[in-house]
Parts: sequence; C-alpha cells; structure tokens
Amino acid sequence: MELPLVSIIIPIFNSEKFISGAVESVQKQTYTNWEIILVDDCSTDNSVSIVSEMVENDRRIQFHQLDKNSGTGVARNFGLSKASGRYISFLDADDLWKPEKLKKQLDFLLKNNLPFTFSFYDWINEDGELLNKTIEAPKKLYYWQLFFCNYVGNLTGIYDANYFGKIEISSSRKRQDWMHWLSVVKKIKSAQAVPESLAYYRIRTNSISASKLDLLKHNFAVYRSFHGYNLGISLLCMSGFLFTQLLIKPLYCKNS
Repeated sequence: MELPLVSIIIPIFNSEKFISGAVESVQKQTYTNWEIILVDDCSTDNSVSIVSEMVENDRRIQFHQLDKNSGTGVARNFGLSKASGRYISFLDADDLWKPEKLKKQLDFLLKNNLPFTFSFYDWINEDGELLNKTIEAPKKLYYWQLFFCNYVGNLTGIYDANYFGKIEISSSRKRQDWMHWLSVVKKIKSAQAVPESLAYYRIRTNSISASKLDLLKHNFAVYRSFHGYNLGISLLCMSGFLFTQLLIKPLYCKNS
C-alpha cells in the first residue's frame, strides 16, 4: 500500500542559525513520504542561500519567497496553497522533530480512524540544549478546553486534508496558530493526543521580550476579533483564559 504524502510547511524569516537543523530533523524521519514547503518572508540574513543549497540536494523540498514581509500566517497560507499532501503539518524554522514523529502520529491516526492529532513536546534553549521540561496536554482535548488555552503545540499538529480540506490560517501576526487549531477542533468537537513527546520547541531569548500586557492584548483579540464577541463577553472569556493559564496549564508542564 502506498504511504500517504505529508506536506510540511516551514515559514522562514531571518532563520540562518536554525533552518538547517529544522529541515534535517524532517530528513531524518523514519517516515519518508513527505514534502517540505519552505516559504521565506523576506529574510535579510543568509537564510535564502542556506535553503537554496538544501533544495538542490533534496527534490522533496520546495522553496518560495514572498514579495513583501507579511507575517507567519501569510507565509503558512502560501505554503498551504502549494501543498500536495493528504496530511498537513507545520514546523517553525527554529524547532525540531524527533525521528519517529511522523510515523508515530500517522500510525495513531490510522489505528484510531482520526482526522487530526497532536503530541507532547520538549523545551530546548537557543543552543539546542534540553531544558528538562515536557509540555503535555489533555490526552482527549475538547473544544471548550482549547477555547481557554492553546494546548496544541503548532509543531506537533497534523490533519487530514481529505477530511477538512485546506484550512486557511489567519493573517494575524500573533496567535494565528491557536485560531487555526480552534477551527480544526471545532469541526470534530474533540481531539486525541499521541501521549508522548515527539518534538523540540526552542525557547528563544527574543521570543519572551514582549510585555505581558502585549500578550494579553493578542489573546484578547482572539475572543474579540476571531470569535466576534462583544466587549463584555470577551472580558469574561479572558477571565477563563487567565484562570486556565495560571492554575490549569502549569499542571501539564512536567519535569523530564
């Protein structure tokens, strides 16, 4: 039986330090029927020259460049438009997959007749060193839980395009991954996680530079703009979000 093709969309912006590692982590997958779609969002470093060399050496890799810097959501949507695979997945240029990531997730999908799954993941620092933290999630994740907290690590999600179609991603520069998985899970009411860590999420020094207030504004915008709630309901939702972030989600952050 022919193995289904998996499309892996990787947006790039000034990622010269990490992009080789991200691509190589896909090339090391034990599941080999995949395509990588790299989309450069007008990098000003050496990312393009690094990627161009990798494309020449592996026909499974596509490379595209946007005309202007437009943000991760737009880059992912462009990659989505070029995807040919039955299964759609995402990887950021500074993150990594473990070698059996795709195989274990596809086996899980097929065994349980599911259109979508995700997994746990580990934290690494900017130098790729383990931070001894594994981020878990409810093994059965209901929409209402995802509504108050994004338990789906974007680097771990994979869905069946035959079931969902290609789901458009918000062009918002922040929180578009949360909105995307909300759209996925809303269609199926609940999702099941592969209950093990299959990827490495890199904690960047510049990724925590935004103020707490700015982060709250972006999360509030999900309720106000994406869900379309009025001010009062959005504030009520934010109280549930904060409760979950402060008291519930830390329970899923485990020492490893």
